[in-house]
Amino acid sequence: MDGSYTGVVDRIVDGETAVILMEAGPGCDASSEDGPRAIDQLDVAADRLPREGRYEGAVLSVTVADGEFVGADHREGESEERREAVDERFDRLSERLPDR
Repeated sequence: MDGSYTGVVDRIVDGETAVILMEAGPGCDASSEDGPRAIDQLDVAADRLPREGRYEGAVLSVTVADGEFVGADHREGESEERREAVDERFDRLSERLPDR
């Protein structure tokens, strides 16, 4: 798995290890109508991530070479868009169903 990928910080364990879920690219069979799906996972020392991208849900551009993490850039705009989409979906799902 070499190249550039979109990754999302799933969690940071004990403040030290970031678990990054790597996503399928556009048009890949692993994408669905609900959005991209994780195709792999990378565990990386949290301090190797950009400071502004060290939180759960942060969207990153991740570079991998020889199966190893090389670096990442935080995609702040996309992180915010995804957070808003999740909030909207939660709000829709939490609305009371009409009485029949």
